[in-house]
Amino acid sequence: MKIKPILLLTILFFLLKNSVVFSQNDNSKSTQNNFWKDVQFGGGLGLSIGNNFTNIAVAPSAIYNFNQYFSAGLGLQYSYLKQKNFFDAHTYGASIIGLVNPIEEVQLSAELEQLRVNVNYKDINLKDNFWNTGLFLGVGYRTNNVTIGARYNVLFDKDRNVYGDAFMPFVRVYF
Repeated sequence: MKIKPILLLTILFFLLKNSVVFSQNDNSKSTQNNFWKDVQFGGGLGLSIGNNFTNIAVAPSAIYNFNQYFSAGLGLQYSYLKQKNFFDAHTYGASIIGLVNPIEEVQLSAELEQLRVNVNYKDINLKDNFWNTGLFLGVGYRTNNVTIGARYNVLFDKDRNVYGDAFMPFVRVYF
């Protein structure tokens, strides 16, 4: 018995069509799962209360690990600072961070931070609102998901800055 060419082509078409659909579905599921496997979350919380002084800070962040050497991510920041009968300030903004791990124990970082600062001076009834940009270059010792180090703000301006110094120690934790 001889198989007609049109019947053979029809059977091959359906076999190939189904195998292509199944392979495409499998690839999309594994790609989606791999993305979240390489994302880490972290950030910071701060609370300082003293004699007529309050400072509250919240700074969540997330990074994506492209490979064992390079990660990049985003962060948000909000802080409230008050000195009784003198001033209160709200600071909020975002940052972009890049992390390089040339060897397992060393982490180099570059972070661009943009903050909006709203200060209200009580005794002289003055409001000061401004943008503060920081570009921090840092180095730290890394063990597992914790890095301890220091960073330096290369855009630091002592007359118009949120921070008291260009040099800042840090502890970075990502889960």
